[in-house]
Amino acid sequence: MMSKMKAVTLVADWDPRPGFKLGAKDIEGKQTYLGSKVWRNPKLEIREYDIPKPGKGEVLIEVKACGICGSDVHMAQPDDDGYIFYPGLTGFPCILGHELSGVVVEAGPGAIDKRTNKPYKGGEAVTAEEMLWCGECQPCADGWPNHCERLNEIGFNVNGAFAKYIVLPAKYLWSLDPLKERYKGDDLFLAGSLVEPTSVAYNAVIERGGGIRPGDNVVICGGGPIGLAACAILKRHGAARVILSEPSATRAELGRKMGADYVIDPTKVDFAEEVLRLTDGYGASLYLEATGLPTVVYPGIEKAIWEGRTLNSTVVVVARADAKMPVTGEVLQVRRARIIGAQGHSGHGTFPRVIECMATGMDMTPLITKKIKLEEVPENIIMLRTDRKECKITCVMD
Repeated sequence: MMSKMKAVTLVADWDPRPGFKLGAKDIEGKQTYLGSKVWRNPKLEIREYDIPKPGKGEVLIEVKACGICGSDVHMAQPDDDGYIFYPGLTGFPCILGHELSGVVVEAGPGAIDKRTNKPYKGGEAVTAEEMLWCGECQPCADGWPNHCERLNEIGFNVNGAFAKYIVLPAKYLWSLDPLKERYKGDDLFLAGSLVEPTSVAYNAVIERGGGIRPGDNVVICGGGPIGLAACAILKRHGAARVILSEPSATRAELGRKMGADYVIDPTKVDFAEEVLRLTDGYGASLYLEATGLPTVVYPGIEKAIWEGRTLNSTVVVVARADAKMPVTGEVLQVRRARIIGAQGHSGHGTFPRVIECMATGMDMTPLITKKIKLEEVPENIIMLRTDRKECKITCVMD
């Protein structure tokens, strides 16, 4: 095995905005939980690294596929003042990439495969959680590891998977064996790289949103990978009508393939009026905000809740954004509605349940509309700032 590898690395300047104060979990000059308040002048570079070695409880994975996430785009995208768009946990320089699948090459002592309850031997096909939880703090003890008080994240403040190899603790890995009957060769790893983003959608609409009762109507705002994954999950969950709001014609067509019964172009019709028309005036039990444009999208959701006949609607906010939502409390009170935030995916068996859904017919691979090589990752991250023709662009390793 070679001793060096190339990796896509994001670098940025630590230059806090006026009034910024270090939080309890921030590290001066290295890490913050408020990325868009601190990091300036982001740049993407391909750097050379030593291939890492696994320690106790860790495994070395040869990465086979890794998707570009919207967070990768927003971490590398400057606003008018040069600050990154991404508002969350970040620590640079950092190798990007967290939607990964690959093969175990080497395992350190005590690295256990949870599928077999035996030590990793090498050769196992795996995917990985992106959120690295401690398992010891109060949120972890309460069953909410995606809100860990010592959280680290692959590709955000811990080196990620836009590289040939990555070392990770075994406890964050999940076997791709259930997918082997349905996916062969490279397709296994393409499917495996979609487990993480699909788990984000699953956590949002099932764990945080509380799911739906078969026969309910749902509305998905935003036809990116998370929104489209939610279409597939909720249709499988028994939704009567899955309504996708998405202006892009190519993503609209993909939405229909993933389970959407109707697609609304909110730039051409009144969003709320169209939702009510399609649902005979009832509206929806669940609305997913997956656009990252809450000031634009939420007023339409609120109007549909206010004028619709469905009580107890849930609005789940999964897209990350700095902007504040223009919420009218009266609507929530009178219509018995609620707004829920959803972060990440870990906990409550999300990953294995998503894998089993995929293994038994929920095919997520249509989301991948373009495959690229490692050296093409930077230009495609930049392209995704403005060009939304592609849905999921996935790096396939040589």
